[in-house]
Amino acid sequence: MTDITYLGHSAFLVETGGKRLLFDPFLSGNPLAADIDISTIKADYILITHGHGDHMADAETIAKACQATIISSYEVVTWFENRGVKGHPMNLGGKWKFDFGTVKYVSGVHSSMLPDGSYGGPSGGFVIWNDSDCFYHAGDTALTLDMKLIPITCPTLQFAILPVGDNFTMGYEDAVHAADYIQCDTVIGCHFDSFGFIKIDHKAAEEEFKNAGKKLILPTAGQKIQL
Repeated sequence: MTDITYLGHSAFLVETGGKRLLFDPFLSGNPLAADIDISTIKADYILITHGHGDHMADAETIAKACQATIISSYEVVTWFENRGVKGHPMNLGGKWKFDFGTVKYVSGVHSSMLPDGSYGGPSGGFVIWNDSDCFYHAGDTALTLDMKLIPITCPTLQFAILPVGDNFTMGYEDAVHAADYIQCDTVIGCHFDSFGFIKIDHKAAEEEFKNAGKKLILPTAGQKIQL
């Protein structure tokens, strides 16, 4: 059983392998996460899919408070190391075995720029697995055939976190195809409703997945999920 807490937008706290993994922390600028106190968030690792502010805005604050290690692209990690935050750099296609399990940094199709305007390196997603869990956080991405590589190179996914908000990423219609590509029938949606460009029709999105024989979970900020 994997404990997952949705923190709004694309931010999730996942407890696995005896550690707390925080993904893409963006709370202070997200009105939908206004009721979440950042100071209460405890993380051992912070995984950042790419350099945009709506995926790393609170990473430095939380990392310094928790002495957490940031896992991301070489460029993102170098940027944080220059700000006194420890990190583990990766690049697309690579994997590393940490004390909580294996992380594979997989391809994403999206732009990436750091807050100071410098290049943020590649945009990607993470597949994490250990003896009990295997899941995928896609970050921001378009639908891409590279997703078909995940079932070939990684263990069977229990669930996937996919963007469904459209405009800046794939929408929920494309996310259904993504679920087929990665061979995963349980999907948690992310990158939706936080601002006007990405507001979605929840009922239509859920029906799209149901008609394909899949389950879509659209959580609210602060909601706990067990899978």
